[in-house]
Amino acid sequence: MEHLLLVLAACCYCVGSVGCFIFLLRNAQNAHRAAVAVLLAGWLAHGAAVALRSFAAGHLAVTTIPEALSFFAWVLIGTYLIIQNRLRLRILGTFVAPLAAAFLFASAVRPSHMIPASPLLKSVWVWIHISTLFAANALFAVAFAAAWLYLYQERNIKKKKRGAFSDRLPALERLDRVNHVCLLTGFPLMTVGLLAGFLYASAVWKSPWTWDPKEIFASITWLIYAVLLHERLAVGWRGRKAAWLAIFGFSAILVTFLGVNLFFKGHHSLFSSQ
Repeated sequence: MEHLLLVLAACCYCVGSVGCFIFLLRNAQNAHRAAVAVLLAGWLAHGAAVALRSFAAGHLAVTTIPEALSFFAWVLIGTYLIIQNRLRLRILGTFVAPLAAAFLFASAVRPSHMIPASPLLKSVWVWIHISTLFAANALFAVAFAAAWLYLYQERNIKKKKRGAFSDRLPALERLDRVNHVCLLTGFPLMTVGLLAGFLYASAVWKSPWTWDPKEIFASITWLIYAVLLHERLAVGWRGRKAAWLAIFGFSAILVTFLGVNLFFKGHHSLFSSQ
């Protein structure tokens, strides 16, 4: 059943991506409405699959790299649907939907072995740590998409060149606002997630800091976003500088999320390397 639900979710994400591209190419409003509906159906099916696997495992199913990739794809689509409903930025789906589909397909490339239930994974601190960090990462992924759109639109404006999709792109101010909203929401979530992880590490390993590679890279990523938030609020950074830093920050998230688990050993790789 879980496999069928994941296949259904993958199909919906692909169809939704096609619908978003049709909207981008032809400004077809009906195509975008259909794409959002299909993405919602896929998100519901995907959520059911995650719930089934989590119930079978006895803990939230994010303990292996394939599980984490799948869960991130689910959170990313959910985050996009909320932002789309609030801010009405249809164009973001053209980037977010294929990104989520890519993460879901990547989760199927590597065989995943279910990690047996463990008391280490049932702590409320673990749930807080995981849920807030995944939500923050999804928000920063949306900011990443908005940042690329901002740079593309700004480049066309400076060159007084009308791009192929200029009439579908939001104004620079709206794209910058998306970046700003995602930062204001995502940074506190990331902070809470890291603090929960440090508190849990203090209880389990008797120290909040163990020089685990993921701790180091996650802290560096937090500093990048802390600088971006400070520069936005205190210095007034907007536009191009903020967009580039949002892109750099999400690149650091990908390194922390995937690279560290694949190439370094530590407490987090105990499960996720499976």
